[in-house]
Amino acid sequence: MRFCSRCSSPNVERTIPFGDVGLRYVCRGCGFVHYERHSIVAGCVATLGDRVLICQRNIEPGRGLWTIPAGYVERGETLAEAAVRETWEEAGTHPANLRLFAIYNLPAFGEIYVIYRADLTSEHLEPGPESRSAVLVGREAIPWDLLAFPTAREALRSWSVGQASDMVATSNFFWGPEGGVRVCRDFPPDLLAPR
Repeated sequence: MRFCSRCSSPNVERTIPFGDVGLRYVCRGCGFVHYERHSIVAGCVATLGDRVLICQRNIEPGRGLWTIPAGYVERGETLAEAAVRETWEEAGTHPANLRLFAIYNLPAFGEIYVIYRADLTSEHLEPGPESRSAVLVGREAIPWDLLAFPTAREALRSWSVGQASDMVATSNFFWGPEGGVRVCRDFPPDLLAPR
């Protein structure tokens, strides 16, 4: 951070404010503490019978790769409304009967993904500008090597192995120094230890 978003002062430093527990950007001009917050992404594993909806991305990151419909939650909408909107924007279809399916934590990116299971009532799909294509595929036709995001891979994996729709999965995604992704489905003991 180079300038304070409150007073525009360039006198911003990263420090631990008095009484706080973490590093924060603090403006030495007006004293404002800038807290960094997570962004929330909502999406759907939307199915029609034994097929799941996937979309081929037409935008970066991951242009040309496949994913489930998902995107950032906008101010003024609920998680479920965002999941429905993203499915409509990316595939031109309305998911129904949403059930919470998974919560994924991506601390390195400051993101939390909330994924719903949903039902589709029609095969009619009309990809929007963010998607090159939207298709319904069976488990055997999921393009595992062409998935854009680890979160989409994990959601589709959970669906493909038959995770119960009334069970909410939680996973933590950690990026290693070599760029590899480690998915922890249970909290590692070192994360639960007091600091």
